[in-house]
Amino acid sequence: MEQNKNAALFEQIPIPRAVAQLAIPTILSSLVMVIYNMADTYFVGMVNDPVQNAAVALAGPVLLAFNAVNNLFGVGSSSMMSRALGSRDYETVRRSSAFGFYCSLICGGIFSLLCLIFREPLLALLGADASTAAATGGYLQWTVICGAAPAILNVVLAYMVRSEGASFHASVGTMSGCLLNIILDPIFILPWGFDMGAAGAGLATFISNCVACLYFFVLLYVRRKTTFVCVLPHKFSLDRAIVLGVCGVGIPASIQNLLNVTGMTILNNFTSSYGADAVAAMGITQKINMVPMQVALGFSQGIMPLISYNYASGNIKRMKESLLFVAKLVLPSIAVVSLGYYLGAGSLIGAFMKNESIIAYGSSFLRGFCLGLPFLCMDFLAVGVFQAIGLGKAALLFAILRKIALEIPALYVLNYLFPLYGLAYAQFTSEFVLAVAAVMMLGWIFGKLQKGERI
Repeated sequence: MEQNKNAALFEQIPIPRAVAQLAIPTILSSLVMVIYNMADTYFVGMVNDPVQNAAVALAGPVLLAFNAVNNLFGVGSSSMMSRALGSRDYETVRRSSAFGFYCSLICGGIFSLLCLIFREPLLALLGADASTAAATGGYLQWTVICGAAPAILNVVLAYMVRSEGASFHASVGTMSGCLLNIILDPIFILPWGFDMGAAGAGLATFISNCVACLYFFVLLYVRRKTTFVCVLPHKFSLDRAIVLGVCGVGIPASIQNLLNVTGMTILNNFTSSYGADAVAAMGITQKINMVPMQVALGFSQGIMPLISYNYASGNIKRMKESLLFVAKLVLPSIAVVSLGYYLGAGSLIGAFMKNESIIAYGSSFLRGFCLGLPFLCMDFLAVGVFQAIGLGKAALLFAILRKIALEIPALYVLNYLFPLYGLAYAQFTSEFVLAVAAVMMLGWIFGKLQKGERI
């Protein structure tokens, strides 16, 4: 019965309903994740100590590095699982999910061990100085040394559950952890609670990720007779077809996130030379900018199973119509949000910290970042299609263009020409060029598919 419902979702339900059923829960969970990230910043900001806010911002690249593993085994496995569902190859679905799960668990353990061994060099690499090292280390203690495995597993499991159309359950699992985090944050961070500052935010994150993992384990046990997602040890293997299928999409997606970490680290290092206020302002700006980014990403990830399934089953018309429907809905909406951010930048930054210096820095940063949002949205949709149909090389090419060829050089050039304030415009520079390339690439892909040629 469950399998028939999922097949109907991918094959028969009208596209607006199918997109809504897949994307809305994904977007809601993404927004709740943003809110919980902003809650960290908000409650740490209530301590009114820029050093504590700077610690959360400086640790950001390490947490972003988790996404390299999330994408390697989450995006890689879910793409292969959806394509296998479209081809009715259910054994491959089970083996792909088991491979992704156990590899994620192993990588989480490696993350924790490396962070423990190389803690001091890592803090220096992140841009922490004598004033911010202790607070940054306390935050990393809970989020990485203790919490890498649950942080990675709950995201990877959400991808896998979503791959067979169960976006609601995937989102409930993610949101349960996020909502718990928001509840725990003030208890662990603020003086009336445990007064742990940034370290308290890390502890709340660790507990919440453990709860989210528990939800997914219970879900898989309850649905064990109807789901193809499998975490049984005997289904794990290094079968060549499974490894290549998952890694062919996952490795480019992982490299994309590692390059994001590199770009964020460079940005933070540039910003840290201007003091803790500038770092705190940049961290707040990035959190605010994440809201529309996560909406765009939620749509991109939400429709990936629909794109993958219809690509594998040969229904190119439904695949193209799904993408066009989402593009027409999301791009104008993100453009309106971008305008609102530009006009209301000062008020938005001021909502997090009542510090004139931070508001001044953050207002300028947000006006620069928000200009790139509509173009970033187009890029997310294109890369989502590449990942959905197994075009890992195209996704990798876009990642290299985004960071190595465009954004990182722009950071150096713009910071030289317009010290500090130019940094916020590097993303706009790279995303504008990539958006043009994305439209051209998608036109080429659908042109070939409509002629009956395989990509």
